Amino acid sequence: MLFLRFRQPGQRSSGIPPRVRAMTGSDELMGAQFGPHRFYPGEGGGSTQFKGARFDVADLRGARFTDCDLTGVTIRDGWLVDVSISGYVSNVTINGVDVSDFVSAELDVRHPERVQFRAVRDAADVRAMWDTIERLWAEAGERADRLPTAALAEQVAGEWSFEQTLRHLVFITDAWASRTVLGDPMPYHRLGLPQSWYPAAAAAGLGIDLTAQPSYAEIRAARADRMAVMRRIVAGVTDADLGRGCRRSPAPGYPDEDRTVADCIGVVMDEEIEHYRFAVRDLAVLEAR
Repeated sequence: MLFLRFRQPGQRSSGIPPRVRAMTGSDELMGAQFGPHRFYPGEGGGSTQFKGARFDVADLRGARFTDCDLTGVTIRDGWLVDVSISGYVSNVTINGVDVSDFVSAELDVRHPERVQFRAVRDAADVRAMWDTIERLWAEAGERADRLPTAALAEQVAGEWSFEQTLRHLVFITDAWASRTVLGDPMPYHRLGLPQSWYPAAAAAGLGIDLTAQPSYAEIRAARADRMAVMRRIVAGVTDADLGRGCRRSPAPGYPDEDRTVADCIGVVMDEEIEHYRFAVRDLAVLEAR
């Protein structure tokens, strides 16, 4: 039985990698980085300035927490009004009610591709999943084409713009498909956009230009090329291929760990699915103006 790596329900792409089930069927802490900021929660994952802090009768209105490990946080008698939360959700209790399963189920209803992804077991499932991903992004692209070009560079609520999202997915394909699965030592497109934790000097060493301001047409061309790379991979992959080990890490600076073809394809698909969710969320905001 083959299992692709997948996020736990409710995790966002810039969130914290949870424990996931890989092809071996064993539980392990995911070493891959899905989002813009860091590798993992807990020790070594960021500033510990407020670890264990206590806030009593404090005015925290308008505060913003990005990629913070909030494990074990307790809020008592708080006012949570006009609050927006996204991230990996597990054992989250509000007024005595664990809402984690509700959030996961609701996301599955809104985005059935999540359910399809969790059901992937073999090469045929991989191809069917990629068909779905191509269709979803084609539909998103049609919506984007109807917007003013300037809107595609706008960061809604501080999130990645549509253009930035496409550039990030170019990097994901380069790192998790071309380098790991295909073994290309330097597959990186200069317009790719790594996670923000990735050092600028390291990105430059890969030929990536973080200062580039490409046109939307240039971004679309790079994205189409990388989508074609994934199409060629999934078109030819077999069940046996999925269990093959990948010798290369996604990029210098990523942790050393065993990765199979299934693991790496799973990361690409997971990124595609999650970033699609955020992209269409923000497209809806832009369309409503």
